[in-house]
This record gives sequence, C-alpha cells and structure tokens, in this order.
Amino acid sequence: MSKISLKVNGQTVNCDVDGNTRLLDFVRESLELTGTKEGCAVGECGACTVILNGEAVCSCLVLAAQCDNATVTTIEGLALDSIGQKLQTAFIDHGGVQCGFCTPGVLMSAKALLDKNAKPSEQELLDALEGNLCRCTGYQPILQSLHAVIDN
Repeated sequence: MSKISLKVNGQTVNCDVDGNTRLLDFVRESLELTGTKEGCAVGECGACTVILNGEAVCSCLVLAAQCDNATVTTIEGLALDSIGQKLQTAFIDHGGVQCGFCTPGVLMSAKALLDKNAKPSEQELLDALEGNLCRCTGYQPILQSLHAVIDN
C-alpha cells in the first residue's frame, strides 16, 4: 500500500492505494467518478483519457501511486471550467455526442490542447485527437463541435 495525496477536480484527496491500482480504477472505484471509461485497457482507444499535471494521458496506463502530489482532471471536472463548459455545450449543439463512449476522452484531449493553445491549427487539433477512437465514425461532428469552440 502507498499513501498518496493528489488534487482531483480541484479537491484534495488523501488515500491509501495498492501498488498495482491503475489511475482509471482509482478514479472510477475509489472516487466514484465514473465518467472516465475503460475501453481497451492498453492505451489504444483514449476512452480513459484524463488530464494529469496538464497532459492528456490514458489513465489505464498510469498507476495511482505515481500520482502522489499530482493534479488530475476528469470529465466531471470540466463542469467547473469555462473551456470545459464551452466544449460540452458545443458537443451537444453540434452533434459531437453519438453513442457517447468516446466523448469523455475526446473532450479531455481537446481540453488539454486548448489549455496550451487556444487557437490550434487543424493539424495540431488532429494530432491531439489521434489517440481517441470513435466507434461510430463520428469524427466530422466531433471536429465541427471542436471548431465551434476554437473558431469563436
């Protein structure tokens, strides 16, 4: 067991975790923040993306014990952020949400990008999203939704 202290969605969390507990499981099970989804469990689909110390990461590939003194933002944390709110509204308004399974990961990847660069180029946007797979092949509505935020 490891004792960790981290900030999740603005709240300090102190907890004991097993050395093999993934950040994904810690967020979903210990913190009951179930918006982060498990898709492939090997870092290929992006459904479990969270922002860890400013970087979009697949939480299925990060151990919770590695997050001591870290800052984590999950999809639930977007409601507390103006960019996050704009992204969520744009996805609703422009049909970026289809089955919804990939949506949390896409939103988190987009948020991490926009935190660093409010006006990314098309290539920068595509590069930021390359680790997010959409099973519905809904990439056009996703990109339209993101452009609604970026272009305004």
